[in-house]
Amino acid sequence: MSYKSIVIQLDMSARAHPRLEYALRLARQFDAHLTGVFSAFTPDPRSFYVMAGAADYYEEHRKTRQERHGALERIFHAELLRAGVRGQWVDYPDSAGEAIPRYARYADLVVAGQDDPDDPESFIADHFPETLVMTAGRPVLFIPYTGVFPTLGANIMVAWNGSRESARAVHDAMPLLQRADRVTVIRLNESKGEPSGNRANRIPGADIALLLARHDVKAEVAALDGVNDVPMGDMLISRASDLGADLVVMGAYGHSRWQELVMGGATRTMLESMPIPVLMSH
Repeated sequence: MSYKSIVIQLDMSARAHPRLEYALRLARQFDAHLTGVFSAFTPDPRSFYVMAGAADYYEEHRKTRQERHGALERIFHAELLRAGVRGQWVDYPDSAGEAIPRYARYADLVVAGQDDPDDPESFIADHFPETLVMTAGRPVLFIPYTGVFPTLGANIMVAWNGSRESARAVHDAMPLLQRADRVTVIRLNESKGEPSGNRANRIPGADIALLLARHDVKAEVAALDGVNDVPMGDMLISRASDLGADLVVMGAYGHSRWQELVMGGATRTMLESMPIPVLMSH
């Protein structure tokens, strides 16, 4: 198994170019085709026209965004050439929140950005990261909006609780796990952190380590039992820091309730506060 087709989410945010660099690194590593899907939230211009002076502001902002869009497309093609990576650029100006999930289904891996509350241009749609990982049907590698990561996948921490979602994440991350220098499986306290429906039929941590060994992945196993009043997501972040991990692999938990997307506690915490890249599968 390998990643032969990678999709990267590109937008107007300041982190789009660094995110492209990580995607190129992976595409070169796996000899994969890279599809850059550009999608950005565009406000309805009619909402500006009703405010005095706002129309001129909107037009100026639109021109600035067009220039940044053109520059990013040129950078994308130049970086492909420099890296010796095959790829294509896709413009998807409408329904930005639907673009990445749609193209993701024809890829092996999706590279996307974390929401940056200080950069309005990182906004794609409400709850975009959560919706992406729940609807793409493919593993999503989220790159944080802060930090520089010299390595990506050399020292991997796997969050394991024996659920369908964590099993899916381990399988989807196998190409990275097989290339890692160090893999640590953190066996979670099964009674905390995720919906009760995911607690049945757990597989002991030793069993997943055996499965990994059959795929030529040597993994260490350690338990992470819950501590009162400490959310599981915070404990995962702390353990990743202790291990010096450069990637977390974990299942994404959530369900729809009416029109609302309800995420598991650890999933939500990681999406909001990830200090290092996180590969999630649902």
